[in-house]
Amino acid sequence: MKTISDAIVIGGGLQGCSTALHLARRGLGVTVIEKDYVGRHASGVNAGGVRTLGRVLPELPLSVAAKALWRQMEALVDDDCGFRPSGQVRVAETAEEMEGLGRRSRAVDALGLPHREVVIDRSELRRLLPEVAPHCLGGLHVADDGFADPFRTTTAFRRAAEREGARIVEGAAVTAVTRPDGASWRVTAGGERHDSALLFNCAGAWGGRLAAALGDAVPLAANGSMMMVTARMPRVVGPVVGAAGRALSFKQFQNGTVLIGGGHRAPVDLDSNATAIDVRALSRAAGNAAALFPIMARASIMRFWSGIEGFTPDGLPVLGPSASAPGAFHAFGFSAHGFQLGPIVGRVLAELALDGTASLPVAPFRVDRFRRDPASAVASGTMACPAE
Repeated sequence: MKTISDAIVIGGGLQGCSTALHLARRGLGVTVIEKDYVGRHASGVNAGGVRTLGRVLPELPLSVAAKALWRQMEALVDDDCGFRPSGQVRVAETAEEMEGLGRRSRAVDALGLPHREVVIDRSELRRLLPEVAPHCLGGLHVADDGFADPFRTTTAFRRAAEREGARIVEGAAVTAVTRPDGASWRVTAGGERHDSALLFNCAGAWGGRLAAALGDAVPLAANGSMMMVTARMPRVVGPVVGAAGRALSFKQFQNGTVLIGGGHRAPVDLDSNATAIDVRALSRAAGNAAALFPIMARASIMRFWSGIEGFTPDGLPVLGPSASAPGAFHAFGFSAHGFQLGPIVGRVLAELALDGTASLPVAPFRVDRFRRDPASAVASGTMACPAE
């Protein structure tokens, strides 16, 4: 069977479904090809953080623009996606950590964006987080950050794209990508042949393989971001909580369960979709939660899981046109903090493909940056991005 579209999107996660939606709304016929099912991997099982707080500086313009879309999510996809602007707080336990948060706040102010990260003292921290440990000194606060439901969000973008005419093909692993006439793309997947003028690599942890096939070498590492959830508890926190000196992402849902994450990783196998659990790392995550919130020492862990994600050496995504293959574009390698960016990523890719330029700065995310500096390991900015 052969299908012809204006654009093919490989990968049915949030980035792929968002790209399909924005392309379709600009009048293109779009086919999304997903080897498993929509939301199967990182997009459906992440922590759901909708966070501008602590973004590395090159990501902030994208993140601020994405948050504007999150505020009007129901108008965008006919679903609020479970978005709750609960606020986010990064907790400091030492004077040195407080000084670092102050530097971060000043650096963000200097950018001139409509975004502020406010340093709060001990009394304000306790007002926001009554159960926080007594030794904590303060923190950094963004009042309108929050969280959403990852699988619901990805599904909402999928359905919105379908309403605009996009075709979603699931259970179809890509086996070949060629340009037989030197102009159009031909993708073979699931026994079908798909032709199009434009190709979008939104393949997540598998995005490095597709990029290499297009001539864009990216040192992408695949890992599993682990999380766990507790039994229902009395109210512990309202805002989403991170830590200045610990690996921690911590939030409580309306039903009282508490989600604990924070970038603790475990091995994965891209060929079999297999993920693993590192119980010792999860134990450290639980210990970090209890250190900041002593009430968590009494929590009962009900389940834990790991989702497959792709990590770049510098922690920044690959977002923009291929450096080697005209008509191809990339959006992968979000390194466990791409969920909040999903709504804006699709718009940026549509702009790049159809207008030739983006309305937001994307140069730091060029695919060929590793060619210029293959040893790059640290993103420019004043704070590393933790997992969402």
